[in-house]
Amino acid sequence: MNSNPFGLGGQDPARAMSQASHLSPAGEAPAVQARATTLSDFMDDMPVGALHRFVVLVIGIGLFFDMYEIFLVSSIGTALQNEYGLSRHSADFKLLLASAFIGMFFGSFFLGSLADRIGRRKAFTSYLIWYSAFSLLAAFSVNAGMLVICRFLTGVGVGALYPVADTFLSEILPKERRGRLAAWAYTTSYVAVPLVGFLAVWLNPLHFGTIAGWRVILAIGCLGGVFVLFVQRRLPESPRWLLARGRTEEAHAALQRFALSAGVSVPAIREEAKSHQHPPGLSERIALLRRAPYAKRYFMLVVFHLFQAFGYYGFGTLASIVVKSRGFDVTDSTLFMALSFLGYPIGSLLSIPLLNWIERRTLVISAILSIAVFGLGFAYSDNTVLIVCFGVLTTCASNVFSNAYHVYQAEIFPARVRSTAIGSTYALSRIVSGSLPFVLLPILNDHGAGAMFGIISVALTLVAIVVRLFGPRTTRRSQNEINPV
Repeated sequence: MNSNPFGLGGQDPARAMSQASHLSPAGEAPAVQARATTLSDFMDDMPVGALHRFVVLVIGIGLFFDMYEIFLVSSIGTALQNEYGLSRHSADFKLLLASAFIGMFFGSFFLGSLADRIGRRKAFTSYLIWYSAFSLLAAFSVNAGMLVICRFLTGVGVGALYPVADTFLSEILPKERRGRLAAWAYTTSYVAVPLVGFLAVWLNPLHFGTIAGWRVILAIGCLGGVFVLFVQRRLPESPRWLLARGRTEEAHAALQRFALSAGVSVPAIREEAKSHQHPPGLSERIALLRRAPYAKRYFMLVVFHLFQAFGYYGFGTLASIVVKSRGFDVTDSTLFMALSFLGYPIGSLLSIPLLNWIERRTLVISAILSIAVFGLGFAYSDNTVLIVCFGVLTTCASNVFSNAYHVYQAEIFPARVRSTAIGSTYALSRIVSGSLPFVLLPILNDHGAGAMFGIISVALTLVAIVVRLFGPRTTRRSQNEINPV
């Protein structure tokens, strides 16, 4: 059995025998292919090496703090109501819940495509440092208004980070392990969700002198920026992005780093298609997204992100308020949600084998329909055991869905427009998430949890239909197969 906790080490016997057949008499490292190949094909067929594992780990830890920030306010929301005297009906409280998601929209929309210009590595580290700084500043908020502004600015960095992470992982991971390894990075990140929930249970009621416990929870979010400062020099750039920008020598040097870490030598690299050899401007990227087959895929992602947020972020943001609306006190509602949040890392772990066993498009559709069913079960549960059980099932299905679609959306566009396509559409999910307190809370207040989760279920069913109609198959296919020139 593989002892590596990420499942990244070792090679299967057939691959090992194939590589051994290419060893020279002097025992030199084997090439993945003896004949000339393109850089993209070599990246797709390369064995997994230490550098791949390092990138997966760094992105996983970076996204850990991303998820920490996303679910932070939902976990400390009840404490903030008490701190600032806000009711769940007030516009100020809705704005407080929405502020980070509004910032995420601006970050995804305006900064997501920036990674196509400045690079995956630089964008990832810059965005992580940005939102860590504003998370720390939020801990020192003197009133609700300052907290809203800080949460908005934190959201700008958070919103920009995930599209870059999806793109980065898709471009550097081999096709046979792409889904599995990306899921390990996401699983690392989702440990943050129950962690922030249990931190809220522990720290919300406490005061350290004059410092409220919720401020400590906010301050912890800045540790992501500290982490990235230590590792940014070792983080490689994506060879595919370098090649797409016409920086051929740097692309081959980056490719060599990955090959050495995997114990293989680089064969003769033949020239890519000419369309890969010049840096595309924004107008060229938009023109490509309007061509077949990418126009239908882009339309699918637009509809997808407009409505998927109803299920994923609707539950995570509002579920504790649903529980509290049934008469449970602050501590009980926070504890119920912390227990429910255990489903996030469990679902992420479950997605790792599922991403290998099930076609990704099918997995996305199945998981999102499961969220709808379990969410309705949560809405109509009338005792604490059922509330927690359906909460765990909902969050578990949510992260099977999340991991599958994050891998999927990054596979269906070529490297030169990938961040632009993902960032601009992913931004829609953030602005929808920001509007959810204003849309769903009135329904909860006037018609109850059943009506609220009924609307969520309709939105998720629409997502499933659109993915089935317009989404291509991607599992175990190379980037060149999925994205023809």
